[in-house]
Amino acid sequence: SMSDKNRIIIFDTTMRDGEQSPGASMSLEEKLQISRVFDELGVDIIEAGFPIASPGDYEAVTEISKSLKKSIPAGLARATKKDIDACHESLRHAKNFRIHTFISTSPLHMKHKLNKSSEEVLGSIKESVTYARKFTDDVEWSCEDGTRTDMDYMCKTVELAIKCGAKTINIPDTVGYTVPSEFKKIIETLLNKVPNIDKAIISTHCHNDLGLAVANSLTAITAGARQIEGAINGIGERAGNTSTEEIIMAIKTRQDQFGVDIKAETTEIFETSRLVSKLTGYPVQYNKAVVGKNAFSHESGIHQHGYLRNTTTYEIMSPDSVGQEAKIILGKHSGRAGFKDALDNLNISLDDDSFSNAFDTFKKIADRKGEIVENELRAIVGQVENKENSTKLISVSVNSKDEYASAKVTLKVSGNEVTEEATGDGMIHAAFTAVKKILDSDATLIDYRVESITKGSDATAEIVTIINDGHLMKQGRAVSTDVVQGSVESFLNALNK
Repeated sequence: SMSDKNRIIIFDTTMRDGEQSPGASMSLEEKLQISRVFDELGVDIIEAGFPIASPGDYEAVTEISKSLKKSIPAGLARATKKDIDACHESLRHAKNFRIHTFISTSPLHMKHKLNKSSEEVLGSIKESVTYARKFTDDVEWSCEDGTRTDMDYMCKTVELAIKCGAKTINIPDTVGYTVPSEFKKIIETLLNKVPNIDKAIISTHCHNDLGLAVANSLTAITAGARQIEGAINGIGERAGNTSTEEIIMAIKTRQDQFGVDIKAETTEIFETSRLVSKLTGYPVQYNKAVVGKNAFSHESGIHQHGYLRNTTTYEIMSPDSVGQEAKIILGKHSGRAGFKDALDNLNISLDDDSFSNAFDTFKKIADRKGEIVENELRAIVGQVENKENSTKLISVSVNSKDEYASAKVTLKVSGNEVTEEATGDGMIHAAFTAVKKILDSDATLIDYRVESITKGSDATAEIVTIINDGHLMKQGRAVSTDVVQGSVESFLNALNK
């Protein structure tokens, strides 16, 4: 029951306020897609649009109101009969619907936006709420720019709206101006000073201009608000709205703090987020709470070690609870525990020496680029498994000028460092020649292949060389983001055999 005093009502405005984000307009079919997903997610009230705003909005609200199975559709209306009529006409196909009407109440807005006196605004509230109430007993009234409204005046407007039939009173932080302590006082004052406040549910609609939308909304819950208005991924005007998914998971995760219930099929959250992002064209930042790509990713070696022993060491909610997956990211901060886990997942088993060599190679490559992916990992292990370390590359530097190239190579041979320089037809040829001079080798290069394992400017390459030393053919392999260095290591790998 939505009248349960310990239940938070989810009012989602993704398709109304969210669509007001520049460039985020959605077609009718896209809005219907989102409304179906919201229905499954368990959103209580879906603000489907602003019917008077455009024929497209009117049609969308109409079609959504016909299609919803569980969620209640709502439409937005200014304090005019024309707006409220448009709301009623577009919503009347639904068994239950909500008309959400609003007017500004701050001195700034009344003077510069409405050009009305405070008494005239009271008259508009009385007229609009009474008129909306003729069509439905589910009327919500909002005092736009509520957090910059005089508190005594706000109490008057709220009392009047409830008297005229509003069952939900929404306090919008329209410009994202308030802070949690201040917002808490506003809600508490309404509950203490408005005599008929028990006949309505207090709602919040917080914007994120100072990054406080979710914090303000959660603080309002502790003060007594029981409806939260937000948008998936926090989209909306300017810096956006309260993130619906963050509110849901904060309440689910911190029951000890909030002690309220919220109806939501949380496993649908991630897919809902992806759909909204896809249809609006608004990407989700990687580190976004709950739905970001990195929300359940672990790269730090310390974190990976703890997580692999017990997931709750570094996860306060399980990724599958929101439809996500945990990810161990192999990068330069990863430790042996994370590296071993990745190998175990690939069913790769190495002895201690091979593991140490593979881990060293992995760290060198990870230092040069970001994440190491599965095929790179397999290549690293393949290189180590074929490696005999009698001779090691210390450094290689190459130069190319006009018609010739030169290379300077330093190898560690039987514990001693030896350096040689050579020229050649190209940088790789020059480097190979320098290696052969150091090792006094007459090996012939039979085949040389470079294959990109990953894409991009920091791509990792796997280099394969096949040589013939006059008796046998041997293959060498190496993995590197530096083709010259990788080529020399591959050539050495074959020569070592």
